[in-house]
Amino acid sequence: MCRMMNTTGMGEEKIDIRVSEAVYLEELSRTRHKKIDVSLERRKSLRARYYYGVIFLIINFVAWLVRDYIQRVIPGEHFLRTCGIGGHDCINTMGVLRISFGCFIFFFLMFLATMKTSKLQEVRNAWHSGWWPAKCILLVISMTSPFFLPSEYIHIYGEFARIGAGVFLALQLISVIQFIAWWNNYWMPDVKCMQSCSLGLLMSTVFYVASACGVVVLYILYVPRSSCTLNIFFITWTAVLLLVMMLISLHSKVNRGLLSSGIMASYVVFLCWSAIRSEPAGKKCSPQKQLNGHHDWVTVLSFLIGICAIVMATFSTGIDSESFQFRKDEVQEEDDIPYKYGFFHLVFSLGAMYFAMLFINWDINSSTRKWSIDVGWASTWVKIINEWFAATLYMWKLISPVVRQAKIMDEGVMQRDIFTSSP
Repeated sequence: MCRMMNTTGMGEEKIDIRVSEAVYLEELSRTRHKKIDVSLERRKSLRARYYYGVIFLIINFVAWLVRDYIQRVIPGEHFLRTCGIGGHDCINTMGVLRISFGCFIFFFLMFLATMKTSKLQEVRNAWHSGWWPAKCILLVISMTSPFFLPSEYIHIYGEFARIGAGVFLALQLISVIQFIAWWNNYWMPDVKCMQSCSLGLLMSTVFYVASACGVVVLYILYVPRSSCTLNIFFITWTAVLLLVMMLISLHSKVNRGLLSSGIMASYVVFLCWSAIRSEPAGKKCSPQKQLNGHHDWVTVLSFLIGICAIVMATFSTGIDSESFQFRKDEVQEEDDIPYKYGFFHLVFSLGAMYFAMLFINWDINSSTRKWSIDVGWASTWVKIINEWFAATLYMWKLISPVVRQAKIMDEGVMQRDIFTSSP
């Protein structure tokens, strides 16, 4: 009797073990299948951002074709009716703004549809990474609808596009400064061991020497005579900014080293050069040449590089959502989206405004030359202000920790005085 009970108990135990093994294997298979799905969705999401970048690049080329060759497709009488008497000046500008408005509509709708996405299993993730036939239809509708709007509405959009382009430039500057800080921490992780970080010190020297040489070259190329006072002011003020950034970086209370300030110095010199290059043709101190319908390979190559630079700036800023997070201690889980979809599409919608301003030279009331991009006094001053703002933002990033620490110490002293003076 006892043997039968023992045998029955052992059989039940074996059955329980087999059941538990089956449950374990089923859960393991389910977990493995889930990991495969998460990995697949992540790869689709990472590929999708390049598709959006290609779409943005194609729209840029379409805007260029509309700007430079739309008069060959649509009769000029149409623009005289929509732009008013003497409306030939707004033909190119209105065409670019309509393309930009359509691009803005598409990416802003994508922003609204994906702004709260956090997990790869969500439907909004599937919309961002897939459903390409439906999104192609949405893109076509978004790009064609602005051509049915009156020019007055497009003109209003152009005024708002100036603000949006300015916001885009500010986001781009923050992203660049964060990248410079990351680069500095990568090459010089510990400020105390700077003497042993020979490669970081070498790169600091290279960047500062390149910046100084850049300032000298700017004087040689763009100050052919003493009457070029504006160029002298731009270049001299740039040199002053370089010196101030270096002194702040080497200050004993800041002590951030020369690598980050050297990289920032090179970027500031590049912005100054870009601003001077945007001065309109026909001026004695302008590097631009008057073109009479003929375009050399340098002009064409510079134009193509300019378009690619617009797309790369938009793409790199769009995927850099970490620079704009208030909390840096968030733990990334396995099923989290690899980048913020809402921010990505918002940056591209602002980038649509930005490329419109570059194509029309930040002036919605005048025409532009063929194969030109971002040339004119408005473009020059926008770039110069962008340079000054970049240097100011970087210097504030250097001194802000010192200011906060001093404020905390002052508050601590005040609290101690209050505590000691109380009865």
